[in-house]
Amino acid sequence: MVKQNNCPIPAEIVDEIFSKSGLTDLSRASIREMGKLVGMIEARSGKKFIHMEMGVPGLPASKIGVDAEIKALQEGVASIYPNIEGIPQVKQEASRFVKMMVDIDINPQGCVPTVGSMQGGLAAFMTAGFCVASKNTVLFIDPGFPVQKQQLNLLGIPFKTFDVYKFRGEKLREKLESYLSENNIAAIVYSSPNNPSWICFTDKELRIIGDLANKYDTIVIEDLAYFAMDFRQDYSVPGKAPFQPSVAKYTENYVLMISASKIFSYAGQRIAFVAISDALYHRKYPDLKRRFSSDEFGHYLVYGALYGISSGTSHSTQYALAAMLKAVNDGEFDFISVIKEYGEKAKVIKNLFTKYGFKIVYDKDEDLPLADGFYFTVSYPGMLSGELLREFLYYGVSAISLDITGSEHKEGLRACVSFIQRDQFQVLEERLRLFNENHC
Repeated sequence: MVKQNNCPIPAEIVDEIFSKSGLTDLSRASIREMGKLVGMIEARSGKKFIHMEMGVPGLPASKIGVDAEIKALQEGVASIYPNIEGIPQVKQEASRFVKMMVDIDINPQGCVPTVGSMQGGLAAFMTAGFCVASKNTVLFIDPGFPVQKQQLNLLGIPFKTFDVYKFRGEKLREKLESYLSENNIAAIVYSSPNNPSWICFTDKELRIIGDLANKYDTIVIEDLAYFAMDFRQDYSVPGKAPFQPSVAKYTENYVLMISASKIFSYAGQRIAFVAISDALYHRKYPDLKRRFSSDEFGHYLVYGALYGISSGTSHSTQYALAAMLKAVNDGEFDFISVIKEYGEKAKVIKNLFTKYGFKIVYDKDEDLPLADGFYFTVSYPGMLSGELLREFLYYGVSAISLDITGSEHKEGLRACVSFIQRDQFQVLEERLRLFNENHC
């Protein structure tokens, strides 16, 4: 039996609240369920947790966006429905941003604001999943964001997954082709930098994905929620290499999802945009006419999918996004210098975990050490993820299990550094030290 000596959270409080929570296996608890459970324990105990369960920006929202949104509201946009395709300013600046930061040319028509990348992903699934009747399955290169699979379940679209951990580099080709050769894969989905593992696909791997997307005529949905946050490279100078790596260099069958939530700390206003290649936007898929009046991919995504979800993206928030993108494009706003704080904190926090007996689960990009960034993955010898999460509750530490992300690592947790403040480092170290003493 594990010794629970001098734990900061009284065991009777943890046990009572957990027993009443309705949760039986924390390895399957969602992000929001973990947040609710921890919030209840905090309220009862009066002790503050080290929160690592939710990917909440830990930095203030960009003042450029806030000021632009206030100005737009003062000018009366709140009473006017926004154009479903997006206001001209945001479309133009989104197109410029993709050119400046990814070195890809996309017509402003294909840059469409969405209510966060959650809505952008849902619309992309609703479109790509119905383009070709015989291609009715989505393939996830996992681990990944669990809510995307929930969206597919809501839509009734089947999906397959595999953990990329053992298939980095050239090994990725054979693994991907084993699925694509079945000729039923409508889309490939992944994030890079990756939520939850923080792996970043190399150019070699992105070329493999792009080449196979061309060979099997499959759409790639690339989630760039953590745009330019591989801090091993300096992506901060618009229009100059290096650029954010993207599959868009190797195929025209792509939809990029770019969110303001993390890069501009604008999560509360739910604003992002999808960037659809010119070729894909105008491509005709006759099977789309089974559900809508148009068979053009881009028209269907906007007027079939997005319009069916909402009547546009918040009008004032589009002005905020346009202003932030314009400031980056004009070289007036180095957003990367702001969000580098996440990488600096991650380096310290990861060292604290490894100092006290924990292991980093996903630790390399091919043969390179993993970057320090928004997330990392961690395990403790001899414990599965559900047990570790349960034990962490007594020590005032919260995270989520890798089980819900499609990872094969049943022992691993995803830890987010964003909400941990620097003045909490000492508290975290003391709790990890105590945990290790009680479990070694």
